[in-house]
Amino acid sequence: MSAARPAALGNTRNCPHCKSTVLASASICPACQHHLRFNLPSAQPAPSGYAALQIDGTVRHKQPDEACEFCVVLSIADEGGKQISRQVVSVGVLQPEEMRRFSVSVNLLPARAPQLKPA
Repeated sequence: MSAARPAALGNTRNCPHCKSTVLASASICPACQHHLRFNLPSAQPAPSGYAALQIDGTVRHKQPDEACEFCVVLSIADEGGKQISRQVVSVGVLQPEEMRRFSVSVNLLPARAPQLKPA
């Protein structure tokens, strides 16, 4: 049985359950919450992360006689303002008097240098 090779920082793969793109180092998919790996060495516990940004909000349609459409767009830019990524996350319709709750979080995981096993 061979040990899993440590992935380079920032490498990605697809979740086999929901097909979302996730970090190769992830042991749990952030989208569907399914376990991705069970073979973490016991000497190296999974790195604990933290929510560096958490935004929760509610959108309520107040027009009593018309529906309206919504579009949720996520945009990521670097420190210079250059756009790195822009995606439409969801679209939908709000009927009169309906509401939707939205939550956005950015979780940071500490990077650990891969430890090489002696030959």
